[in-house]
Amino acid sequence: MGEILFSMVPETVEKVETEYRRIVTPIPVPESLPLIETLQQYEPLSMRGQPLVVWDRAEGVNVYDPFGNKWLDMSSGVLVANVGHGRIEVRNAMMDQLEKPLLHNYLFPSAVRADLVKKLAEVAPAGLNKVLLLTTGSEAIECALKLARTWGLKKGGKKKNILIAFENAFHGRTLGTQSVGGFPELKEWIVNPDPDIYHVPFPSDFRCEDRSFALFEKTLQTRGIDPDDVAGVISETYQGGSAGFFPETYARTLRTWCDDHGALLIFDEVQSSFGRTGKFFAFEHYGITPDIIACGKGISSCMPLSAVIAGPEIMDMYGPGSMTSTHTGNPVCCAAALATIRLLLDDGLLENAAVVGQRLGNELEKLKHDYPGIIGALHGRGMVYGIHIVKPGSMEPDGELTHRIVDRAVKRGLMLFAPVGTGGATIKICPPLMLDAAGVDDAVLAIREAFAYETNRGG
Repeated sequence: MGEILFSMVPETVEKVETEYRRIVTPIPVPESLPLIETLQQYEPLSMRGQPLVVWDRAEGVNVYDPFGNKWLDMSSGVLVANVGHGRIEVRNAMMDQLEKPLLHNYLFPSAVRADLVKKLAEVAPAGLNKVLLLTTGSEAIECALKLARTWGLKKGGKKKNILIAFENAFHGRTLGTQSVGGFPELKEWIVNPDPDIYHVPFPSDFRCEDRSFALFEKTLQTRGIDPDDVAGVISETYQGGSAGFFPETYARTLRTWCDDHGALLIFDEVQSSFGRTGKFFAFEHYGITPDIIACGKGISSCMPLSAVIAGPEIMDMYGPGSMTSTHTGNPVCCAAALATIRLLLDDGLLENAAVVGQRLGNELEKLKHDYPGIIGALHGRGMVYGIHIVKPGSMEPDGELTHRIVDRAVKRGLMLFAPVGTGGATIKICPPLMLDAAGVDDAVLAIREAFAYETNRGG
């Protein structure tokens, strides 16, 4: 994963001009190479891997470089710009806060933080009315894990400390988040893994034949786990690497199982909340409520902010000053988040994500139909989809072809981030929620062009 890099050699491609896309130079742009080389000189190797496009400005569903090119963004800047890039309502809210000025206030009270935590409690399910504002998704997950373990200690003593997570899950890059993450190769550096964190198969993986909840119970039994010793079960509401959702019956049975054994159900909504799937929170599709919600990314559509939302019995286990963060509820970030939530609720973006997202799904299903030996599966709903590329006649991921398709799509004016998931063989499609039907058609046209070019030329 992450081993294939985009070429620094500019390629002259056919010029592109549509309502949503414009490519007028070789890609990467030759004039951009000194800037890219500066970044490569002074940043760690880990910062490489994305398409070599210099972002200069971004508005609505488009990203622009300084050289006359325009991309239709199907990345949302890694699922952040939910209400669109540079929305004037978000910018104005931030400017008002900047001009006040109040740019930082640690834990000291501020009106904008009070407004945001109240609003988040209002949009969350009943009973989940305590909100801790943090900075990143990883920080929110770390806090959720801390709360689950503390809950177990409180309810069952030291033996109730087991955490159950899912294979192929991604929760972040810190110690705790990678410990519960489901990609073994990403956590070899930990060396001494937590012995009380266990992983079970995720039921929407198209390579997993048994998608019943019985497999969850059988896996725990095989590993000698007493269900009453489980402090919490954590899962992405849909898996970020695949855009795969739980079967609804599985999710509901999991909720019941957690209730029966006094375990907290944690949904990692960092990627999936704030309208991404056509509902405010993705778990609404399952008709259940988790005990802890961790969210981030699209919460502000631009600024570093995350949140943990739960009920008071969980959130109030720590006393004053003992569960905080230096930049908690930064005023400018809070202003951006409030404006984002207002747009989601009042500007029809949830409905657009559901309706136009259905069109997106239908068009991608047609693509899957046309490439049956190459597209192994298509997962998703709303404004998030994962196209899984496999080697013909197998379920083996084809990361090399996936990378070439993404590269070609970018050169055709469609902004995608690097392939993700198992074997680096999933193309994520996740545009801003304001994308219209014509934009969907143009995006799928570009994807088709990339598929046709790369599959026709072979290896």
